[in-house]
Amino acid sequence: MPQTAPSENPFAHGRSQALRLGLGMAALGRPGYINLGHGEDYHDGRSVEAMQARAWQVLDAAWDAGVRYFDAARSYGRGEAFLGAWLAARQVPADAVTVGSKWGYTYTADWQVDADKHEVKDHRLAVLERQWAETRDHLGHWLDLYQIHSATFDSGVLDDPQVHRALARLKADGLRIGLTLSGPTQADVLRRAMDIRVDGVALFDAVQATWNLLEPSAGAALAEAHTQGLGVIVKEALANGRLTDRNDAPGFAERRQRLSELAARFSVGLDAVALAAALAQPWADVVLSGATTTAQLQANLAATTINWDTDAEAAAGTLPEAPDTYWHTRAALAWN
Repeated sequence: MPQTAPSENPFAHGRSQALRLGLGMAALGRPGYINLGHGEDYHDGRSVEAMQARAWQVLDAAWDAGVRYFDAARSYGRGEAFLGAWLAARQVPADAVTVGSKWGYTYTADWQVDADKHEVKDHRLAVLERQWAETRDHLGHWLDLYQIHSATFDSGVLDDPQVHRALARLKADGLRIGLTLSGPTQADVLRRAMDIRVDGVALFDAVQATWNLLEPSAGAALAEAHTQGLGVIVKEALANGRLTDRNDAPGFAERRQRLSELAARFSVGLDAVALAAALAQPWADVVLSGATTTAQLQANLAATTINWDTDAEAAAGTLPEAPDTYWHTRAALAWN
């Protein structure tokens, strides 16, 4: 268990730009994912052994580049297992790294890309208890942050005192507790979550939310959370590949041109521009890369060299979609 007090923001210690970039295991831990072109990244095979080898390559490259936050989940196939085995094999000291994981989705694809269902959401206490034991087995003393995976009003998790008390017990034992968000109501869910207390103590220490150049609507709520001392993690800064050169959808052409102009100005790829925009937000403690190759990771890391200025911010302001449009488009992305 972590030695730092749970109420302390785990990401607010003068972190460099490189350290503010984290690595997520969503696309490294399972053979199918919704990122554009995910399948193209695994030309060397998607067996368990091949994917573990790839995950370790990317983890090694991230570590060498200074990345120190790693993010997994029970539903990321073998993401926790790959990460935990890598931490053990590389003998990474627990106090040299920050590791987060999540409970609430169960992986159901059985390592098949074309599965009918890839994950099932269930935020009941029994799932928390089962998945906590599984996460502890995989990540052990490295785990710092345990998050509710995609908390929503519909799942009932915000109104379940049994779950709140169980999480509060983990927090009392030294674990930080967080939640991740998804959908057009992210801001409302976050504000409701920040009001949750168990025996007078705020339950949540961190929040992970989608924020990107196409869907920045949660920004004000994330700023509020940061002000209240929560660690803030940005996920899907590349919009599942839609903010990369893989997005050739006709409806994106005009936005892509604007993004390309920014990329040319900074001599980087589209991905680096999108990540730099997230890193430029004063409330963002960690921005996740979802890289599945070392080349992608290196391209992502170029974001840390960009001096985001008012001109870049003005150009970025022309890119957002309506939240409902964004989330409808995301829901239609194919597992591949």
